[in-house]
Parts: sequence; structure tokens; C-alpha cells
Amino acid sequence: MESNHRKISSKTNHKRTYDVRLTEDTTCGIWFLKGPWLQRFANKKAYVFLYGLLGCVFSAAYAYFNGTITTLEKRFKIPSRTTGIITVGNDLSQLFVSVILSYYAGRGHRPRWMALGMYTVVLFCLLTALPHFLCGAGSDALTLTVEYRTHDRNSTIDALDRVQKKALCHRKNSTTSDCEMEGGNYSPQLILFIAQFISGIGGSLYYTLGVSYMDDNIKKSKTPALFSFSYFIRMLGPAVGYGLASFCLKLYISPSLTPTIDNNDPRWLGAWWLGWIILAIVIFIFASLLALFPKTLPRAAVRKELLKKQISKVNEKFEPEPELPTSFKDMLVTFKRLIYNPTLMLNNFAAIFYFLGYMPYWIFLPKYIETQYRQSASASSLITGSAGLVFSAIGILLSGLIISKYKPRARYLAAWNVIVGAISVLGIVSYAYLGCAENDNRAPLLPNGELNPVTECNSHCFCDYVKYNPVCSQDGTTTFISACHAGCRQSRKINGTEIFSDCSCILTNQTYLVDFNHTFHEGGFATPGNCSVDCLSKFYIFLIVVCLLKFSGATGRASNFLVTVRCVEEKDKPVAMGFGLMLMSLCAFVPSPILFGIILDKACLVWGKTCTGNGNCWLYNGKTLRYTMNFTAATFVLIGTLFDAGVWFFVKGLKIFDEEIELELEDLAS
Repeated sequence: MESNHRKISSKTNHKRTYDVRLTEDTTCGIWFLKGPWLQRFANKKAYVFLYGLLGCVFSAAYAYFNGTITTLEKRFKIPSRTTGIITVGNDLSQLFVSVILSYYAGRGHRPRWMALGMYTVVLFCLLTALPHFLCGAGSDALTLTVEYRTHDRNSTIDALDRVQKKALCHRKNSTTSDCEMEGGNYSPQLILFIAQFISGIGGSLYYTLGVSYMDDNIKKSKTPALFSFSYFIRMLGPAVGYGLASFCLKLYISPSLTPTIDNNDPRWLGAWWLGWIILAIVIFIFASLLALFPKTLPRAAVRKELLKKQISKVNEKFEPEPELPTSFKDMLVTFKRLIYNPTLMLNNFAAIFYFLGYMPYWIFLPKYIETQYRQSASASSLITGSAGLVFSAIGILLSGLIISKYKPRARYLAAWNVIVGAISVLGIVSYAYLGCAENDNRAPLLPNGELNPVTECNSHCFCDYVKYNPVCSQDGTTTFISACHAGCRQSRKINGTEIFSDCSCILTNQTYLVDFNHTFHEGGFATPGNCSVDCLSKFYIFLIVVCLLKFSGATGRASNFLVTVRCVEEKDKPVAMGFGLMLMSLCAFVPSPILFGIILDKACLVWGKTCTGNGNCWLYNGKTLRYTMNFTAATFVLIGTLFDAGVWFFVKGLKIFDEEIELELEDLAS
């Protein structure tokens, strides 16, 4: 009887502890949105699911930006190095605020701080769409619509004739330099940079606070599985983002107008702005729901109290270390403690070099597929989002379940990261040898590496400001920058297809003269678009390698996360995440897009010319781009793998799971 009475009394005490915490830090809701109907959602499953969903839409926003990069570059005449600088904006803000925010917000109400950060991402989405509403669809897109041709027909016929004649070969002294002014407008680029800068605040709060809140409120043995599940949901984001980009880019930039070209035409501009409105609405809804979670989940609060009592039994003199109030001095002490942690620093350096190597594939992969395998912008975005998704999902879920079930030691987890790094290096190197045969006009290169489009056969033409509009020779072997560069003097439609004729650069059995003062005999003809290239086999191999790297990389996510959060004290987890994010922003996220943007621009063969200089790049040297980009990335990943080997050396003895901690307590008690 006495024993049963003690059990009931013990349960009552636990219930009282639970009730006290429920009134303080474990109540679900905010302001007037409180009550028992919300409290039922104050559990780890609801948090993990919502955190994953929010991360899914958040990562979809960045994937959507990457999927629409080429369209943005065409619309606003932006070179790749400028695009790289724009994408660096969010990393700069993370560099400045991630550590400070993670320190102060990590000791506050983390779900509400995360929600506040997500509201800045909503602002990022709206600002990114703003240039379209300020600048419109642009003259390039409007001239390629039925409405432009039919509206005020008398006044536009002459303009259309001038455009058509300008695209053909004509005398140098027959026209003035008709350059484009849009390339000199820097306001859209500035707005895009500001939008990216604002988004970095939300990103730093989401990543640093979200995983630390999860780890603090979940049993250590269940962390790998639940982390993998949330990461799996978040991993769907790129597929959603690229799929949304593919859908929006199939619509014309001004959906109310009827284009005269299809989306396979290189001049096509899709409705890049539409997806940002959709993403802003969804993120706002999910962020508002996240703000309703309590500061600490109820069961986690009870579990912490029981752990403190267990430690007190082992060591009767044990007194919990008092938590120092947030201050600048305490923040510096915390940073010093993190810097002198060899496991954490080596793990951070490994992540820095991994991100340096992988950033170009996250940002420029749609462009890479477009330039290397001749896919449309819409298809490239769809392929980028879908390729490897199944393998990534299997990898992250499988690794989380295996780690939760078998509970491997820290050294095994670190060793697997070394193996994943080695596989990544080999896969990236193979990218350099998976390219298509060139069939572009092999004109001589200028000293700066650009293509010299002026040859003997078109030297009599004035093509300086002719827009990029590729045509294919009649034999299907050579692609020219435009009909003008092919030396074509006439155009006519046959069965609805435009045919360019009298092309002096396309050889036929007939002779031709290149001097306008003499009789010109008819040359060859050309058709619009690039010549077809049989590149499917290498493209499929490329996708297989991408899937393999997606799978192997996903299996290392959970182990890398566990090493990071276990090698520091529990109170330092949010700051450690923010500190790592600051280092990665400074050393990887900021320089990598700029570096690889310069590499892309160096491989450019044909620039769109504007009155202020060069606009966006229209044609790349595929072989140069493959070798330079992939070998540079592989070198960075190799260095990261060496740092992971250092983590393997220092991680010996690190406790990962609750069972290991409990065994250590039992040994101390005995």
C-alpha cells in the first residue's frame, strides 16, 4: 500500500510539474489565439511537420530564383557575374546578423523569432517581383506579340519592317547604330539585391533556431529520424520551386498578350514574376502557424526536469550551472568557447569547402543544362527540380532510420562523411567529360576569348547590334548567331515557317559575290533556331551521375548535423549554428557565386550589346565552361573531404545518443 501510495504521489508531482510549465513556457498560441484546441498541437510531430513544410516553401523560393535566372538576365540584360553578386545579398546579411541574432533569439521564444524571420522572406518575394510591375514586360517581349502587330497597324508596319531588315544583312552605311538602352538601367538589379539581402535575415533565423529547437525538444534517440523526416519535406522545396518556375516560364511574360513565338525560341521570356506572388502568400500562412508553438514543448520540459534529478542522484553536490543573462561580454565568451572547439571548427571548414564546390550547381544548374545540353529554360528548371529527388528522398530517410535504429558511434558517422566527399569529387570530375559536340559557327576567337562573328563571308554586313536569334544552315551542321551573321539578305515564309535566303555564309553549288556593287548570285538558305544536336545519351549519363551524388550527399546530412549539435554544450547550440552560418557566408556563400559567375562570363562567346557595353551572354564555349567550372568545384570539395578526415580524428569519444549519456551516468554512480 505504501509503495502504491508513493507511485501515485510521484505521478502527482510529475503532473504538477507539467501543469506549472504549461502555464509558463509550454502554452501553445499567442494573444487571443489560445486554448485547449491549440494545445493538442504542442508536440514534436506537429512541429517537425510544419517546420519541414515551411522549409519546403522557403527552399522553393530560392530554387524558383535559380530557375528563372536566365529569364531575368535576358529581360534586364544582366551578365552572370552581376547575377552572382545579386545572389550574394542574402549571404551578406547572414554574415552580419546570423551570430548576433542566434545568440539573443536562441534564448528567447524561438518559434516566434523564426516566424518573424519568415515574414522578411515574404518581403523578399514581393520585392523580387517588383521590377516587373515597375518596368513592365519590356520592348523585346512586346514586339513579339500579335497585339503589337495589330495595334495601330499603320504606325507599326514601318517599325516591324525596320526590325526585320535590321536582322538581315545590309550595307554598313545604310543604318545608324541602333543600340539598346535597357542595359543601362540598374534599378531592377538594385531591387533584386536588396530583396536578397532582406531574405538572409529570415534564412539565418530559420536554420539556426529551427534545428536547435527540434533537438532540444526531442529525445536524442529520435532526433536522426525526425530530422531526416523534416529534411525530406524541406528537400521537396527545390522540386516545387523548379516545377513552379517551369510552369510560369511556359506562360508568356505578359500572359494577357499573344506571343508570335513559342517557348523553344531563345527570345522567349516567361512570366518569371508570377511565382513570387504565390510563394509570398504560402510562406506568410505557414510562418503565422509556426508562431503559435510554445517556447518549450510540454513533454520536453518534463524530460529535462527528470534528467536534472537523475544527475543530482549521481552527484549529490551537483548544482545546475546558472544561465548567465544575455550580454555582449557573455556572447564573446561563448564565441571563444566555440573557436577553441576543434571538432566544431574542422566540421565548419569542411562545410565551407563543400559549399564552395556545390554552390554553382545549386545556382547555375538550369543555365548549365541550357548551355551544355540545349534544353529550354522551362525544361531545364523542371529537370533540375525533378532529377535526383527520389534518390535524395531515399538517401535522407534511409540514413535517418539506420542511424536511429543502430545508433552508430560518432567516428562511424564522421567516416561516412569522408566517403561521401570522395564520391562527390569523382562525380563532379565526370561532369567535365559529359558534354555535347559543338556545332556552332567556329569563327576565330578574339584575344578576350569572345567569338569573332565577322568573317569574310559577312564582312559586308552590319550586324553589331543585331539581337541574338540563331539560325541553322540548310545542311543542319552550322548554327549562326543570326540571319545577319549568316549573310542572309532576304526572308520569306513557306508553309508558316520563316526561311532566310541569299545567305552568303552558307555554301551551295552556286557562286556568290560579297560586294554590293556587283551582281549577287543566290547563296544558301537557313531556318530559325539552333541546329539539332544528338546529345541525349550523354545527357542521360549526366542525370544518372546527378542522382547518384544526390543520394550519397543526402545520406550524410543527418550524420553531419548530429556531429555539429553534439560537439557543443546544449546552451551553445543556437550560437554554434549561427557561428557556422556566419563562417560559411563569409568564406563560401559570398565568394562562390561571384567566382563562378566570373567563370561563366569568361566562357562567354557572344554578348548582347547595349549602349553602355555588354548585356547578358547568349552563347557559351561549352568545353571551356565544363572544364573550368567542374575542376574548380571538384578541388574545393576535395579540400572539404580532407577537413572531414580531421573531424573523424577528433570526434572520438563524442556522445551522440541519450543511451550513451545514461551509460556514462551509471558508470559514475557505480
